Amino acid sequence: MLSSFRNEPARWRREFRDTLVLAAPLVLGQLSAMGMNVVDVLLAGHFNAQTLAAVAIGTSVWTLAIVAAIGMMLALPPSVAQLAGAGAQDKIGALFRQALWLALALGLALFVGARYAEPLLRAIGIGLPIVEDAQKFLCAISWGAPALTGYFALRGLSEGLALTRPTMYFGFLGLVLLAPIGYVLMYGVFGLPARGAQGSGMATAIVLWLQLVAFAGYIAARRHYRPFAPFARFDWPHWHTIFGLLRLGVPMGVALLMEAGLFVAAALLIGSFGTTIVASHQVAINVASVAFMLPLGVAMATTVRVGRAVGRGDADGVRYAGFVGIGVSLLTQTVSCAAMALAPHAIAALYTDDADVAALAAQLLLLAAIFQFSDGIQVTANGALRGLKDTTVPMLITVLAYWGIGMPLGYWLGVGLGLGARGIWIGLIAGLTGAALLLFVRFARLARNYQG
Repeated sequence: MLSSFRNEPARWRREFRDTLVLAAPLVLGQLSAMGMNVVDVLLAGHFNAQTLAAVAIGTSVWTLAIVAAIGMMLALPPSVAQLAGAGAQDKIGALFRQALWLALALGLALFVGARYAEPLLRAIGIGLPIVEDAQKFLCAISWGAPALTGYFALRGLSEGLALTRPTMYFGFLGLVLLAPIGYVLMYGVFGLPARGAQGSGMATAIVLWLQLVAFAGYIAARRHYRPFAPFARFDWPHWHTIFGLLRLGVPMGVALLMEAGLFVAAALLIGSFGTTIVASHQVAINVASVAFMLPLGVAMATTVRVGRAVGRGDADGVRYAGFVGIGVSLLTQTVSCAAMALAPHAIAALYTDDADVAALAAQLLLLAAIFQFSDGIQVTANGALRGLKDTTVPMLITVLAYWGIGMPLGYWLGVGLGLGARGIWIGLIAGLTGAALLLFVRFARLARNYQG
């Protein structure tokens, strides 16, 4: 079986093509979603350095919360993909309706958590003016939390069915709407007061609700979804189904939380170094996050491809889907690495007019270039493992890599040895590299042994 797996170049090419077709809208959708963060940073960066720092801190805490919630919602795409691959279309709509209940609960929890983050910010030692503005940002954006989790339930249904273009459509919708709404609310136009960081949070919350309503209307109207009857009736919570999603989703949420937590903890540590360093870190991490959307989109497509193969009982299909997905991610990361290594100063200048912020951001971008390949491998290998519904061991791997290696090393170098932001970024590189190696080995082992 393995020899035929290696010696079918036509199937490699077909899998590569099918992965690209499925991944391209997801990549564009993820870039649009990240573009919303870029819009926030650009608007804040040209408002003043304190607002940029407040949005940076507020976004970091918001990211920490939403990643855990969204990670749990990632249980839906592989579940839908496996049902679709097995021909069990009649079960998909009922599963989706239970996922909506889960999304509602997670959205409400996220709403409450974001509104009470100020004690955490104060405990870390961030300056009081930044804390006050960051909390205003969080209180404003928290109103969009239920919309965000509901939106990811809709995405999970659509992507699990290999219908990925809507992710692109509504990602672009959010990006197009956020720039004018954010400008009006942050800077004050048409007689409205300038609200700075608070206005940024308000604008994002408004856009999240508009995206949710538009996506739900699209699914209700399009014929592609009618066989699955997602809105055919009202279902009360079915706890067995919801707990099944949680059994799969909680380890995913923890795994993503470990990675996001590494970056958030880095941002919060750097937050104690002063406004200029915080702002430069935010610029560099924003660029790295935009680049990360490329392999993340590929990873999401890989989850669906692997899940469909599992549903069909196609052992070779599992292997082709996983390894081709990882290969595609390496291609995207080659482009990202080259851009950051060759033009760090030009990229930093797009974000800020402050020469000191731009100079330090350019140095951090050179470090970001180093971890591009590790970042691509770890996220895509994890996506392939999600397609297999293998989530517990990847969770443990991420805990070890990010919090057993990355954060201790970064703290020691950045704080203990006084290397500052650069030392903490070296810790990020170590954590991502460890995760990439372990997750790749995990998928290779499971794929070799999988028999359908």
